[in-house]
Amino acid sequence: MQIRLFTIPIGDGGGAVQEMNAFLRSNKILEVEKQLIRNDHGAYWCFCVSYIERSAAEIAEKKAGKIDYRQVLDEAAFKRFSRMREVRKKIATQEGISAFLVFTDEELAEMAKLEQITEKAMLGIKGIGEKKVERYARYFIHLPESDETPGTSD
Repeated sequence: MQIRLFTIPIGDGGGAVQEMNAFLRSNKILEVEKQLIRNDHGAYWCFCVSYIERSAAEIAEKKAGKIDYRQVLDEAAFKRFSRMREVRKKIATQEGISAFLVFTDEELAEMAKLEQITEKAMLGIKGIGEKKVERYARYFIHLPESDETPGTSD
């Protein structure tokens, strides 16, 4: 267990409050003690926060929640979804970016449900805009059955 103290002046413009709220969201809070202090310099709240640090993985998992796409998608759609994840990983590796920046798992799952992947159909999926379609659609529209990613061969 660790302890962190926050002092927030009455009439604070919000900066100290935002800092404290961000801290509270990113850690497991065990206890918060608060006290209003008044002196010749004004009044302020004092908070003593007892907490346990959360790992980045715990924070991400709490926000997103884990979805087992094998259970959500039918067998054929899951096979397409798995193949799309492989293609996404190759694209992300080539571009030096995180895979979720290409498409999220949720976006890939929705694409895997489509009978035919077209630019228009992709634009109908929440989270996929014109820039993603312009940049990545060609890799997914004619998805090959082999390991070769269209447009990425040397």
